[in-house]
Amino acid sequence: MDWDQFDMNPKVIAAVKKELAGESSAGKTQISLQLCLSVQYPYEYGGLESGAVYICTEDVFPNKRLQQLIDQQHKFRADVPLDVIQKIKFGNSVFIEHAADLDTFYNCIAKRITVLLSRGMVRLVVIDSMAALFRCEFGAKDSVMKARYLQTFGAKLHSLSSRFRTPILCINQVMDAVDETDVAQSNFGLLDKNVSPALGLTWSNQLLMRLMASRTTQSEQSPGGALQHTGSVLRTLSVVFAPHLPQSFCCYAVNLEGVKGVKVKTPL
Repeated sequence: MDWDQFDMNPKVIAAVKKELAGESSAGKTQISLQLCLSVQYPYEYGGLESGAVYICTEDVFPNKRLQQLIDQQHKFRADVPLDVIQKIKFGNSVFIEHAADLDTFYNCIAKRITVLLSRGMVRLVVIDSMAALFRCEFGAKDSVMKARYLQTFGAKLHSLSSRFRTPILCINQVMDAVDETDVAQSNFGLLDKNVSPALGLTWSNQLLMRLMASRTTQSEQSPGGALQHTGSVLRTLSVVFAPHLPQSFCCYAVNLEGVKGVKVKTPL
């Protein structure tokens, strides 16, 4: 899949719940931060002329990295006139929330996020991550209760997304797949993966779009592998399911300026 075809701006598809899953260091947070800046651009430059809410459920918000991205916007978005970039107050339009437990998270999306959306202050919601909220709350015997909470949160997020025509991006972690059945149930058919998104089938049914981010191995980047690339670590972004895209993938790299698509050579 061509990176340009995928299109990393937040207008690609509005009013849906999207999931970005992947292993640690796959670049999930980097993509999320970049989207928080992209949404602030004028419509003619791929933005929504509004801010973003970033809900942290486990780690401290990466303020330093966000500032790096802001400082590099004039290089990263060379297609945008400099005077347009200078007028955007990027740091003032990223609202940070912390929710370490389920009750705090629900109050956050039911009250504070609703206020920001209703006032038109934000047009993008990022939740980083969904899995962290459930990791310590439920054991194996609590599967029914866990499913009910997932359905409740899914319904609330869907309501917000539809009501305010706002994309909601849920970051998800992955778990080792015990067998191909586990992968098929949670990945919806990607049987070539060794990992599958967390939270299981109940959560998968709440989504309209799922993407998987991953780092390629050294062998995959070698001349004898499937991809050849020089420079920074190569990553792939795969479409698991989406209403407007086929199952496909594109490659990208993360550098100081941000996330950029990479053209790779495939050996004959």
